[in-house]
Amino acid sequence: MNEDARVPRWLDDLRATLNTAAELSARGREAFDTDPAVSLAFEALSNRVGDLAKRLLAADAERFTDPIWRQAARQRDFVVHHYDRVDADLLWRTVTESFPKLAYAVGEAFDPITVRRSA
Repeated sequence: MNEDARVPRWLDDLRATLNTAAELSARGREAFDTDPAVSLAFEALSNRVGDLAKRLLAADAERFTDPIWRQAARQRDFVVHHYDRVDADLLWRTVTESFPKLAYAVGEAFDPITVRRSA
């Protein structure tokens, strides 16, 4: 199967977005709880991550089979369409727990052999 030429670019965008999320989450839970800019950034990052996950799934569903890809897409839909019901604890856990797992999956999608050797 000929890989969609956009897939590597989307994976790179996703990796950069996840790195930004990691930098923001490193500010800690207090910053997330007290600075509205941080919590809004988490919502925006969830949107971007989920959108990129959706694109990757649409481009090559056989390659992106780990459930984390669909979870990211569903999280995006919830944040975008039900922003008034977003649970702060769930959003915090998504960015601090699920995003690192997705970052691992991104690395595996780039180079599955290297990732398996280092795990």
